[in-house]
Amino acid sequence: MEMRELLRECKTLVGPFPEFHPQDTPKYPVDLFIEWLQNAIQNGVPEPHAMILATADCNGYPDSRVLILKDIDQDGWYFASSSLSVKGMQIQGNPRVALTFYWPSIGRQIRIRGVAEKMSEEQSAQDFLDRGTIARAVALIGKQSTILESLLTFDEAVMEQIANIEEKPDQVYELWTLYRVAATEVEFWQADRERKHIRLKYRLKKEKWTKNLLWA
Repeated sequence: MEMRELLRECKTLVGPFPEFHPQDTPKYPVDLFIEWLQNAIQNGVPEPHAMILATADCNGYPDSRVLILKDIDQDGWYFASSSLSVKGMQIQGNPRVALTFYWPSIGRQIRIRGVAEKMSEEQSAQDFLDRGTIARAVALIGKQSTILESLLTFDEAVMEQIANIEEKPDQVYELWTLYRVAATEVEFWQADRERKHIRLKYRLKKEKWTKNLLWA
């Protein structure tokens, strides 16, 4: 079977999907996001807090990767990384970013556009200390995205940093940064098995949120 045929054989939007009534949605997009996230968790969606972070480099080329949502409140969506990582450097040069959540089993996607802002050193430090031991050890190596000679070298560096953490459990990686994405646009997409999808977009205009349906 040719690849094109193989791809066309893959099933999409199987359902069943939850109902979505856009006329009953809240005033603020963060409230609807929390409602949808809770629904995803209740429906057993794997890793519902996984999201795609999209940035752009100094030449304008887009870049993306999957991260974990750390928190959400009325001020925005939170994630963390080293400020000297590729994404950290790209955000430093251009803080305009996009986030995407996709939960195929319930046919829901959420797209967020906004500006990434650094949180305080205290908040960043607390986020770092909340991470697991191995996650902290990997960050403390401080070589993210640089060339790795071998997996053995990686394992040795991790073990060295684990020993370092055991000796200094409150040690914080000074470049670890908690970011908040202050949204300017949030779009909610509800799939329909007959492809009559529902799209609802919130836009921030003059510090007030407006919302409109969009053609699918």
